[in-house]
Amino acid sequence: MNIPTGTQHILTLGDQHAVVAAVGASLREYRVGSRDVALPYPADAMAPAFSGAVLAPWPNRLRDGEYDRDGVTYEVPVSEHGRSTALHGLVAYVAFEEVATTSQSVTLAHTIVPTPGYPWSVRVQVTYTLTDDGLRVLTEAENVGLGIAPYGVGFHPWLSPGDSAVDDCTLQLGAARHVTVDDRLLPTGDEPVDGVADLRSPRSLRGIAFDDAWVESLRDEDGLTWARLTGGDGRTVALWADDACAAWQVCTGDGIPHIQRRGVAIEPMSCIADAFRTGDDLVELAEGGTHTITWGLRLE
Repeated sequence: MNIPTGTQHILTLGDQHAVVAAVGASLREYRVGSRDVALPYPADAMAPAFSGAVLAPWPNRLRDGEYDRDGVTYEVPVSEHGRSTALHGLVAYVAFEEVATTSQSVTLAHTIVPTPGYPWSVRVQVTYTLTDDGLRVLTEAENVGLGIAPYGVGFHPWLSPGDSAVDDCTLQLGAARHVTVDDRLLPTGDEPVDGVADLRSPRSLRGIAFDDAWVESLRDEDGLTWARLTGGDGRTVALWADDACAAWQVCTGDGIPHIQRRGVAIEPMSCIADAFRTGDDLVELAEGGTHTITWGLRLE
């Protein structure tokens, strides 16, 4: 009998252990020793709240599931009915096929086929690799069809606070501007970080609920942008992303079934919500064109 998460791909290196599920090319488990880095979920249940999934060809929300291209209006299914949005693209709950695997690495791929709501064909290939410096994730997209395809990508790891509560954690995020939203969590603009939205230095999450985005990523000398969740045990889950990461989303899981503030989603994204409508940081994939983004996790 098939299980909801599909084929399980187990990766090991030293005391690192990761499980990548075929459905959503999802990071179902990642731990170092006995310490969870990503919040795990069962193989025999659907991934709760997009846990670990790849979000393509758009991350986050699309207003009313509608957008225009060259004078044509396209409609995709609304999946978040309370806010009337299409959430997190088309591949988070589809099975990716195995391309290559070793004990330390797996490559999975899925080709988005043209539909009335997204009439382009884009192949999305994801490689998870355990290294001595943690988990590295490379995602490559290629327009394998006709026409210029609008494209964005994001990732949805729920980071673990270990044995402590989220309220006992601090969060640091390298971004200089905070995205303002309306009551549907759709962007209305952005502003310089200030108050609880200023995460450039570690900030306690006690009593703070986020489902927010940040832009203008700050980068180190290697061009990487970083987020760090430090638990009450003093261990830090560090997430980095390369220059294809234009934005971050942070969600503390308040009120979300099966999460309920047990972890913090820190989502590297190539664009923020509604990019199919606004065009902000939207990738235009020409026929045969490609896009790559790399991010990673480690326990400090």
